[in-house]
Amino acid sequence: MPGKTKRSRSRRTPLTPERVGQAALRLADDEGLELLSMRRLARALGVEAMSLYNHVPSKEHLLDDLVELVVKEIPHPPRGGDWKAAMRARALTIHQVLMKHRWATMLFVSRVNIGPAMLRLVDATLGCLREAGFSYPMADHAWNTLDAFTYGFTLQKLNFPFEPKEYASTAAKFLPMIPPEQFPFLNGLSQEVIAGRHDGLQHLELGLELLLDGLDRLREPR
Repeated sequence: MPGKTKRSRSRRTPLTPERVGQAALRLADDEGLELLSMRRLARALGVEAMSLYNHVPSKEHLLDDLVELVVKEIPHPPRGGDWKAAMRARALTIHQVLMKHRWATMLFVSRVNIGPAMLRLVDATLGCLREAGFSYPMADHAWNTLDAFTYGFTLQKLNFPFEPKEYASTAAKFLPMIPPEQFPFLNGLSQEVIAGRHDGLQHLELGLELLLDGLDRLREPR
């Protein structure tokens, strides 16, 4: 009997915080965070909803646990080497991880995330910047500036209403709304996209290079 087999298996497999977290991560990845609930998670685990509360006190705690699981996928930047390379790799990895878990960026930017994994990542980041010659205040500014850009870039990429292959046709469609006599430079940029001389894509690496070069002027090399 399929139902009985599933129930028996769930009794044999202990319900642990790790098992609950991984199941919640899969649900969020597959169905989106808005559909994640304690009842839905319990059904996926083959247990009663009340059983979850022995391991996760509330939905808010579950969201904190999800952030921690995502953060654990981000390697810590090393100290004492090429700080630009370390910060660049960190930002690119954060972007890749957040694109994999498409629901996670808003949790990163809208919650006070102080789990052990997040604290270790922040501490390692500050350590890398301090070793590179940044004061504590400037290390704080540098870390938050890079993260703000990376999160914002990711959110825009996740939510932009057009696919890259549609940029040229979309630009042509909206061109009558931006006549050159009123919007000469916006019209000119649109013409570049329509003609295929510019793909219209924004690049995380380019923005990072601009930020890293600017931040480099604010440190005291050791």
